[in-house]
Amino acid sequence: MSDINDLRNRMDDVTLKMIHLLKDRTDIAKEIGEIKKNIGKGITDEGREENLREKVITLCKDIELDETIAAKFLNFLLNESIKVQSNNKPSHLSIFLKAKALEEQGKKIIHMEVGELDFPPPNIVKNALEEVYDKGFLKYGQTKGLSIFREAIAKHISKKFRVEVTKDNIIVSPGARFSIYTAISTLLDPGDEIIVIEPAWPAYKDCALNAGIKVRVISTTLENKWEPSLEQIKKALNSNTKMIVLNYPNNPTGKILNEKLQDDIMQLAQKNNLYVLSDEIYSEYAKTSWKSVLNYNYEKSIVTQSFSKSHAMTGFRIGYGVANVKIIEKMAKLQALCLTNVSEPIQYIAMKALEADISKNTNTVQNRLDVLVQKANELGLDFIIPDGAMYIFARINQDGFDGVQFANSTLEKGLAVAPGEGFGDYKNFIRLSACQNEKALVEGMNILGNIMRDNQ
Repeated sequence: MSDINDLRNRMDDVTLKMIHLLKDRTDIAKEIGEIKKNIGKGITDEGREENLREKVITLCKDIELDETIAAKFLNFLLNESIKVQSNNKPSHLSIFLKAKALEEQGKKIIHMEVGELDFPPPNIVKNALEEVYDKGFLKYGQTKGLSIFREAIAKHISKKFRVEVTKDNIIVSPGARFSIYTAISTLLDPGDEIIVIEPAWPAYKDCALNAGIKVRVISTTLENKWEPSLEQIKKALNSNTKMIVLNYPNNPTGKILNEKLQDDIMQLAQKNNLYVLSDEIYSEYAKTSWKSVLNYNYEKSIVTQSFSKSHAMTGFRIGYGVANVKIIEKMAKLQALCLTNVSEPIQYIAMKALEADISKNTNTVQNRLDVLVQKANELGLDFIIPDGAMYIFARINQDGFDGVQFANSTLEKGLAVAPGEGFGDYKNFIRLSACQNEKALVEGMNILGNIMRDNQ
């Protein structure tokens, strides 16, 4: 008995030493974070992280330690550093909230920072709001969603993509974001790795970080037309890689992958047994050829969709996920824990919204995007004409340009834009949304042009 107690005491001592070392490492991470902030450097340095991984793997071989365990531990440490350095990191939502506060004070703001359409949902939604009480959809419900609603979604998807989908492949969530959260949190374990192609909507990284998942970033560039290479993805793969996120049409660039590259990525994912999380929320706004991940019939794929963009129903907070039955069951367990079920009245309203013809929404947004492209060209902004979605991701070629400072300064002039830093290491970029009417877009771009001229 004394032997086991001695061993336990030694293990306790080692654990306490590790805690002391963790404190030292966290303090250093904070210092590095302050320096990065002052010099305008991004938080994640993939090159240094990869170099450290190689050192850890070499050490594991020397001391005969399972490198998979060590890699998971390293990922925990790297994530903690990111959390420390990400405190108060600005985003398009922080600008949106500041804009709303200014509006409450009586200031006029042109919103080009957020993807929220200015027109109302289809009329059928208004009618559904009036009739839902009498229909009696007012009770606790199934965690995965109303059966009739999931059946309606399944029929809609089957018809649109010519795939076999049943209600058992559907989970209804309070916005697509929650399906993304439940997929990442239930399918991956702390220390696992997920690949995110940037620029990207920040929620993928945030959900992963919250779940203790390490994000491996694939950075794309304006010069390469925001296209990742297969070699970049292959290089990021290791034994801990469990998922890759695809978001096309992309937020914020509007990029759509060419079909051959998408096929190659899907083939690589299948070869390496990766989950593929495909956020297809902007699919209704594809201006060029686009292919859903559902068409690959890959059993480890998860597709998320929402009524926020397609039906202008942001405030209703209603979306859904499409996946293999076993995956849906895992996601449903966490959803049950978090919220029991999505509001039945909202589900009924969204079900009726599926019957609406939303082609007018698509045409309206594409026309507005064309106006935005024209005005951006007139201002000499550096950008790629988007293949879809509802944004322009533009580089401002001015010395010392800082998107965050710029976004805060434009608010004072009545214009809200999103800083590129919220979508990755893109400090000299801004995202412009085409969600306002054409008159407001022109006015907003005129304000932007005046500010840029004053800053020269």
